[in-house]
Amino acid sequence: MSLQLQADTLSVAKETMAEAVPVEKTLSIIELLTSGGLAGQIIMASLFLMFFVALYLYFERLMAIKKATQMDSNFMNNIRDNIRNGRIDNAKMLCAQTTSPVARLIEKGISRIGKPLDDINTAIDNAGKLEIYKLAKNVSMLATISGAGPMTGFLGTVVGMIMAFHKMASSGGQIEVGALSEGIYTAMTTTVVGLVVGLIAYVGYNHLVVKTDKVVHMMEANAVDFLDLLNDPS
Repeated sequence: MSLQLQADTLSVAKETMAEAVPVEKTLSIIELLTSGGLAGQIIMASLFLMFFVALYLYFERLMAIKKATQMDSNFMNNIRDNIRNGRIDNAKMLCAQTTSPVARLIEKGISRIGKPLDDINTAIDNAGKLEIYKLAKNVSMLATISGAGPMTGFLGTVVGMIMAFHKMASSGGQIEVGALSEGIYTAMTTTVVGLVVGLIAYVGYNHLVVKTDKVVHMMEANAVDFLDLLNDPS
């Protein structure tokens, strides 16, 4: 009887200890992203929208800049030969057949041949500014997203913290610590997502700026070669 009582007591103790062991809660990414209430979901949707817009702008501009750098290595040599031999129309036709910012600059300069060099230089400068504007189109939006992303994420965190503390105040101080901590780490998720979006947009923006500067330098070098050709056509 005594042994049976001890066995029952031991069994009850084991069950009690098993119930006392805390069960580790798994962290679901989807639940984490969607559990911030209506305000949190709106802010999270805004962040994802910024993310996809940033990706689209980056790859669209990257392909446009890559296309702008594609030019025949003998382009300027052919232009030089045509101008030296007096074949101005052939030089214009060659520029029209080449779809690149450099070709459009040279075409603008060829159309001004016969006028003072200052006028030709001014026409090339104006055409260059237009080409740079085309290359940098919408790139500034990446810079905007790189700043707006983290700020939007921080806004979501502040809203989430306000809601968590309001819930604690309205419960009369009887709120569970687990429920409060869950609300806090859910609110912090928007800051993490906002920082990721801002970092991607920032890196993409700077990469495009470097690529654009290379195209600008290439245009300037070819414009100088063209002006030198007009100064010394022999």
